Amino acid sequence: MKKVAPFLVIFTIILIIVALFLSLASSQKMIVIKEGNSNRLPLEMELGKYQDSDCGMVIENLEYASQVISSSGKTWFFHDHGGFINWLKDKEFQEDVTIWVMSKDTKKWIDAKKAFYSLSDKTPMGYGFGAYEKEQKGHVDYETMKLKMLRGETMNNPLIKKQLLGN
Repeated sequence: MKKVAPFLVIFTIILIIVALFLSLASSQKMIVIKEGNSNRLPLEMELGKYQDSDCGMVIENLEYASQVISSSGKTWFFHDHGGFINWLKDKEFQEDVTIWVMSKDTKKWIDAKKAFYSLSDKTPMGYGFGAYEKEQKGHVDYETMKLKMLRGETMNNPLIKKQLLGN
């Protein structure tokens, strides 16, 4: 029984945290997922009303926001582009999604797979990927950004941060 006790404590703590997030979402009528987006177009987002599908935080700024839309029309929301990569990695429908990212240079929703990504922006979750419609020196394409995220080559990695910023 002594070996099981720590696991029960951890499990209980996790259940409490999940319950708190769900309670917060329902009490504030947070939007975690929207259904019925059959046109697969980006939806208008009201700040403070949407919850990130990867980390659960409230989306307070659209500068690094993303929307992932499945073929069924379900839309999920993210406040850091690295978050949707992290969230999609184990989804069976990951190859059949439409992804919109907010462009930092044109301030409009653009196709994530056609965007160019900076590597060292100060993003909400610290991944560092800012999306741009126009290619700039030092930016990478979608597939490269995705690979870097999945490998952990983000600004959250002290070695990568030092390599990119030189300090």
